[in-house]
Amino acid sequence: MKSRRARILVIDDTPANLLTLGAALDADFELQIATSGPKGLALALKSPPDLILLDVMMPRMDGNEVRKRLLADPETKDIPIAHLTAVGDYDKQREALAEGVADYIVKPFTPSDLADHVADLLDPKKRDQMKKERGQKSAQLRTITDIMHRSKD
Repeated sequence: MKSRRARILVIDDTPANLLTLGAALDADFELQIATSGPKGLALALKSPPDLILLDVMMPRMDGNEVRKRLLADPETKDIPIAHLTAVGDYDKQREALAEGVADYIVKPFTPSDLADHVADLLDPKKRDQMKKERGQKSAQLRTITDIMHRSKD
């Protein structure tokens, strides 16, 4: 008997990003694609995925707002979410980690690294370990942010 492939919802408004993510993940995972925050929310509720890869920078409803709505909904609150971004904004990363995002994946990434990372996010034991590491990462980001703010003064 063939086991079910994990379902990943990718929410990203950039076609090139969707092609890259599809090429990296399509062979091993069942992909659902949404090209906007509202479409992603609707898909997550209609057919809850095992993992959500969520672009941060999108028009109308950005990834932060989508994340907040997903985590506030009883139907989607336990689905792990990984933010995808090309922007290394430590304040936003720290905020997202503190609010329950499973991880922050900074673009660009190699397809094999992304596939490995996704496999780790789908494994409950590894995800628990990542959660512990996330607390440490959040503390490191807070230190970096504090240093950056002090150097501006």
